[in-house]
Amino acid sequence: MKPHLIVLDLDGTLLTDQQQISAKTKKTLLQAKEQGHQVMIATGRPYRASDIYYHELGLTTPIVNFNGAYVHHPKNAAWQTMHTPIDLGVVHNVVESINSYEYENIIAEVKDDIYVHTEDERILNIFNMGNPKITLGDLYIHLLDNPTSLLIQANEVNSMIIRDHLQEVHAEVIEHRRWGAPLHIIEIVRRGLNKAVGIAHVAKDLGIPRERIIAFGDEDNDLEMIDYAGIGVAMGNGIPTLKNIANEITTTNNDDGIAKILIDRLKLS
Repeated sequence: MKPHLIVLDLDGTLLTDQQQISAKTKKTLLQAKEQGHQVMIATGRPYRASDIYYHELGLTTPIVNFNGAYVHHPKNAAWQTMHTPIDLGVVHNVVESINSYEYENIIAEVKDDIYVHTEDERILNIFNMGNPKITLGDLYIHLLDNPTSLLIQANEVNSMIIRDHLQEVHAEVIEHRRWGAPLHIIEIVRRGLNKAVGIAHVAKDLGIPRERIIAFGDEDNDLEMIDYAGIGVAMGNGIPTLKNIANEITTTNNDDGIAKILIDRLKLS
């Protein structure tokens, strides 16, 4: 069988609700690698919060982080890295424009450095994975570089209102996605970026055509990736919009949904 590129979202897809890779899914992915298939991660997370799973699977491929805003090869410094941050002027305009709405916090990330507008223990605990450098205080003062991503935390109702505003006023310069519970967070990256952009860059480098890409996801930041892949698979716990465009729907992240598809498609035992 010709080599396929297997693309894995992390939260709600590769990872169970306990933030682990199940034994069966791990065994299946390792078997796929042994048979010559390529396995990669495409996530909204920064690298520092995904490298543990990259190493657990023994990956040797590039990785897509920040929903396509940062694509690099952890094991090959010479590989052509893609880092496409948001212009600082755009960030200032967005922050200024949402000040009339109710939100709880704003967080900016410059690769693995974090800037938190308002100190909040919950936020610090969530973003502390990988021991990043964290700067607290007014983003206008402390954020001096173009950020890889911008995050706005608000309650569920206000998140929807703010997203409507972003779509109406800033759609020409940014893309925005939502995180699921327990924290309602709007994630913003530069216009034109998504996981599919990063995957296309990696697939071209690996010499694997689109029709031999199998991608797995569950949320709205997976839409372009699932649509782009030759075989786009929505997890059983995925949102309805994703299931509507997927080529296949598998079982949930807690029920080895990835393994079930790969065993069938790649004739693994």
